[in-house]
Amino acid sequence: MQLDFHYYATYCAAIIAGYTHDESLQIAYSDQFTDCCSMSLLQKLNGPLNAATTQLQLELMDAPTDPIGLQDITRIWASFHFLPGDLDAKPEKYCSRRYLNKYRLICNTNSALLKDTVELVRGRSTQAAGIAMHILSDTWAHRYFAGTPTLAINNVNYYFYELVPEGDDFREVQIKFNHDPRGIDDPEKSVYTSSLYQGDENSIMNLGHGRAGHFPDYGYARYKYLPAWGDYKEMLKDNPSDYYHAFCQMTFALRCLKTGEAFETGVYAFDAVRPWEEDIRSLLGKRQTDASADWKALAEKISGCEVEDFDMSKYQNEYTTADEESRDSTFLGRFIIAALAQKSMVTNRIFTSGNPLAGVSVDFEKSGFSGIKDFRKLVKEYGRRQIDV
Repeated sequence: MQLDFHYYATYCAAIIAGYTHDESLQIAYSDQFTDCCSMSLLQKLNGPLNAATTQLQLELMDAPTDPIGLQDITRIWASFHFLPGDLDAKPEKYCSRRYLNKYRLICNTNSALLKDTVELVRGRSTQAAGIAMHILSDTWAHRYFAGTPTLAINNVNYYFYELVPEGDDFREVQIKFNHDPRGIDDPEKSVYTSSLYQGDENSIMNLGHGRAGHFPDYGYARYKYLPAWGDYKEMLKDNPSDYYHAFCQMTFALRCLKTGEAFETGVYAFDAVRPWEEDIRSLLGKRQTDASADWKALAEKISGCEVEDFDMSKYQNEYTTADEESRDSTFLGRFIIAALAQKSMVTNRIFTSGNPLAGVSVDFEKSGFSGIKDFRKLVKEYGRRQIDV
């Protein structure tokens, strides 16, 4: 997903769920900031590098893909953008342990890890809620791809067709992928930019849905393709439907966090969203690569308040000018603590499932604190037992 959904749609969901205008802006900001909080930015802010929730293209190009480098990449992308759907999943056919570990990182909706992600932020900050909503909505956009470099899981080939609405039916149009990083996606010609094919299983080009470019992030996208992990059976994705479910699930999750109601996967706030259903479905169906203007207009219609545009630098000065004692209580300080908590939790779940791809997780109460120093603030704030090392 992109800024249009992560910021403006999240604001809409928060308002419908009962949050105030200011609270909704904070949740929406934190949701979108999850796509911005890179190591490069944290270095500029003199913040803890292990709180990174994304990686810039230049960072990825320089990232090593040895076992340690792959663990660093996986901790970020599996924790915040491609939440594993089933850590105990088994392919239909026999496979190697190496393949099995990657197969179990395939993102999907309504997982046990999603429930853990929402429950982790209960009673915590609006920043923590925003991060959780980013992860929740990404499970819908990124399902069937994995947050670790893998050709076997994430590759797509020439059999990739968009289903374009035409009257009461759909017209199949073969997607044409190009690999010029300066290229612009053109829905009218069905031309989209994607990563360059690399036969190396662990090439960074094979991370997430890079081989399909930004196309899976567009709300209007309906497509079918043949994933290798699915034994080359045709897979259909319907983003207008999926994104509507994502919105309704996000509204339900936020309502649960607001009221104390129990969160369960597979439950959606259809009734609460129904007054706005026609507006939402209409804008999701528009063939546009940036729906920010439409979502912003809807946000202001729902709340009756002006919704400011996202400004990545908004809270940076507050963080950099704060003294050491008060830094963790700033807006970005609370975001950083929430990011460390989420990364620690997901790493622990992956590690304890027997999968080494996200690295090691230790119980510091039994073994003493031997983890990365960035996580000391997490121990102080959350009192968590599992810490990344």
